Parts: sequence; C-alpha cells; structure tokens
Amino acid sequence: MIINPQNLDTAFRGWKTQFNEAFAAGETHGERIAMTVPSSTREEAYGWLGQFPQLREWVGDRVVKDIKAHGFTITNVKFESTISISREDYADDRYGVFGSMFREMGHQAKVHPDELIFGLLAEGETTLCYDGQNFFDTDHPSVDRNGDAVTVSNILEPLGTDTPWYLFDTSRPIKPMIWQEREDYEFQMVNNHNDTGVFMTDLYHYGVRARVNAGFGLWHMAFMCKGPLNAANYKAARAAMMELRGDQGRVLGLKPDTLVVPPSLEEAARQIAVAQFDGAGASNVWSGTADVIVTPQLA
Repeated sequence: MIINPQNLDTAFRGWKTQFNEAFAAGETHGERIAMTVPSSTREEAYGWLGQFPQLREWVGDRVVKDIKAHGFTITNVKFESTISISREDYADDRYGVFGSMFREMGHQAKVHPDELIFGLLAEGETTLCYDGQNFFDTDHPSVDRNGDAVTVSNILEPLGTDTPWYLFDTSRPIKPMIWQEREDYEFQMVNNHNDTGVFMTDLYHYGVRARVNAGFGLWHMAFMCKGPLNAANYKAARAAMMELRGDQGRVLGLKPDTLVVPPSLEEAARQIAVAQFDGAGASNVWSGTADVIVTPQLA
C-alpha cells in the first residue's frame, strides 16, 4: 500500500467500522442491575441515596424531606487499550490481518462495564456504600414500622461459607448498582506519518479510551446468600428482602426479580428459577420468579 494520508484514513475508517460492529453486538448484563448516571465532573456525589419518596396521607402542611448529605461519591477512572501497527505492515499490505484484533477491541470495550460492575459486586462485603456500612452487611441502619431506629441485614442469616449468590430488584428506575459515565468508550488513532511519535518509532497507534466507573447504589435492592443455593434459602432470601423498610419505616415493596451467580452455580440457579419441575419431579413453585445472570466476574 502506498502510505499517504488518504490510504491511512481509509484503513482507519474500516477498522473503526469493525470496532463499532463488534461493540454493538456485545452481550452485556450490567445494565440490568446498574443505573446509568451521566457525569459532568471528576466525581459525582450521591447524597440523595437512601431517600425513598413514598407517598403519605396529606394531613396539615406538606412534609418536606431533606436530602441527606451522606458524603458518598464515585470518582471517574480513565481506561485505555492501545495497539500499534508498523509502517512496514502497511507498506507490505499486511494491515488486513488486524481486523480481528479491532473487532475484539470493540467487544472488550462493550463488556468492560460488566467487568467493573460485577467485579465490584464481588467486593460488596468489604466495600462501604452510602450509609457508611459495607454494601452487604448485617447492621445497616434503618427504622421499624414505628419509626424507631434499628439495624437490618441484606445478607441471609445464619451466615454460611458457601459460594455467594445474589438476589436483586431491578424493576425500578433506581438500581442497586451505579454505572457512572464521564466520557464514553471512543475509538481513536494516531496515524499521521508526520506526527513526531510516528516519525521516531515508525508505528501507528490505535486505541480506545473511556472515563467511567462503577459504584454501589441502594443496598436494599440487593441481597446476598452464602448458604447453598436451594429452594429453602431462595425462599428465605426473597422473604427477607421483601420485608425491608425505607427511611419512613414503610415496607418498600421490593420485588426480587434477578438471580446473579458465578459459573459454578449456574445449574443450581436454573434448577431454582427456570426449571418447571424440581429434582423429585414435582412442580417447581419458584420457576419464573427471577431471571438468571451467570457472570465469570464472580468466579
């Protein structure tokens, strides 16, 4: 290939098309449990987390709820992936072999949010959320039906030592996790052969960059179990989650609709939430109560 700006630009546009096609085709699950929040600064504060705007009977004046300043922030993080192609590869017409690499780059960019979201989920027992407790904890501050202060758990008790599995309510606009976007994934190039870096190295650079991050949202909408994934524990976890109350002491009306497991628990998860019959051949009363997400990030 004759190396000139026109031919270099043609090659870039072809690779960008392959990148975009692979990006569009990538299958992801993070958006099921995480709400996307546009970011306009280096970090975003989430002082409003924990304030459930439930309706009340209007008696007297309105009761105005102040948004508590929990001081919970998520800082955007910059990510990149870069490859280089030598001038000789262009000159010898070998640039066509790089198409698969750019398609894989597009795929990796698409699934990267899942890597961050579910990877963070696996750290939920040791990472603080907006109320100052670990996201999965046994003593989240709350109130009872009378408005008295209590602590509640979003971990099924008694605590076990088995591989963890998770239940989520994903039916509402507010999600249990947060996906924060400052700068979305962008495919870029440095392929001007008059560029100083290209002149010095004889390499053209192509890559993707983004400034994003994942964080914890509402712990009420997520429940963890470290006991066996069986019908008894599944039933208990659902019941405990649906009994959780908001900051006004009223039942939140949560609906556990998503079961998230590592690959090692896929069969058990599908037996609980998908199979029409249980192991004894009887009708499975839990069939269809939750969609199953299997993610290697929990392995």
